[in-house]
Amino acid sequence: MTGKFEGEIEVHVRRSASRRRGVLITLEGIEGSGKTTQLGRLARWLRGEGYRVVVTREPGGTPVAEKLRSVLLQTARERITPECEALLICASRSQHVAHVIRPALQKGAIVLCDRFSDSTMAYQGYARGLHLARLRALDRLATEGLRPDLTLLFDVPVSKGLRRRARERKSQNRLDREHRRFHRRVRSGYLDLAARHPGRIKVIDGRAKPEAVAARVSAIVGSHLRRQPASHRLKRR
Repeated sequence: MTGKFEGEIEVHVRRSASRRRGVLITLEGIEGSGKTTQLGRLARWLRGEGYRVVVTREPGGTPVAEKLRSVLLQTARERITPECEALLICASRSQHVAHVIRPALQKGAIVLCDRFSDSTMAYQGYARGLHLARLRALDRLATEGLRPDLTLLFDVPVSKGLRRRARERKSQNRLDREHRRFHRRVRSGYLDLAARHPGRIKVIDGRAKPEAVAARVSAIVGSHLRRQPASHRLKRR
């Protein structure tokens, strides 16, 4: 049954005919992992090195996708089902990939994205309990098969991450209010994904000081970029 479902979805996946020249780097982690702070540091470092960088986020990244983000993250009286949550996220991702990520990659940019497909697996799959194979098929439809070249997973204990988020009252959202068991399942899901994809997903200890974490990030990203074709290293004029 699952195979038929995936096959039906796969029939509709459209592959881009344009040659991909850029690099997609995604940053992942539980709430309060420090990934957003490190994204800003990484963008500044890469631009200082002369790379063309596009910074974006999920859910969001386009006007339509940002509206879906507000629906997903705002607390509402009506409960959002796990299935609705996954569909809204993938709808947002479809807009994001089509209008921001893929065009930037085709121009040879380094795209830094705060959350991407692994978040869907960790949150809606491992934590919400939705079928992982079906989520992967839905994600392939949304991304047209696009996958990150490198994923940085910032790992911190749930208690530490939630303490950090508690200090940021103005930016808290619906997911911050989930039970700790939910966040533990998210973290466990991320670590399982990292174990399954060690070549792409690099786990970084997010408990260290921001400067130390940034140095580790720069080392990983720098090593990855040095292995890429010259076309990925477009310098500023």
